[in-house]
Amino acid sequence: MNRIAIRSVALLLLLTGITTMQPAVAAKAVDGHHYIVFQVSDDNPVTQGLALNNAVNMQKALGQDNVTIEIVAYGPGLSLLTRQNAQAERVQSLAMQDITFSACGNTMKAVEKKTGKVPQLTEGVKVVSAGVERIVELQEKGYAYIRP
Repeated sequence: MNRIAIRSVALLLLLTGITTMQPAVAAKAVDGHHYIVFQVSDDNPVTQGLALNNAVNMQKALGQDNVTIEIVAYGPGLSLLTRQNAQAERVQSLAMQDITFSACGNTMKAVEKKTGKVPQLTEGVKVVSAGVERIVELQEKGYAYIRP
């Protein structure tokens, strides 16, 4: 970036009142309780299985009562949360074991527009307006972010 561009950006930041960058929120246990969000944006069955395994392993390691886990799927990763996925029964079972599954509403609309059909989600999966937005919300609340 040349000097004129750097000065322009600096002036813009000063004029808008932005003088410091806020550090990212660090994930930490709150009163011994851990918060974790897993991103699934890949339709690769190995990656999807890895996300489920990681979530189960975290529950085992930390204790089911000591951890809140949410798996957010968007884009091609939405397939993990559909009834047609080979992992559908496992997703349903894990949802009953206090793992939250969130499907991206934007992706669902895009699939419906492309195919004419709404994706059929596995029982226990909730829909959020936007998967990426949900991940950001959770990170702002202190959730640790993991992308297998």
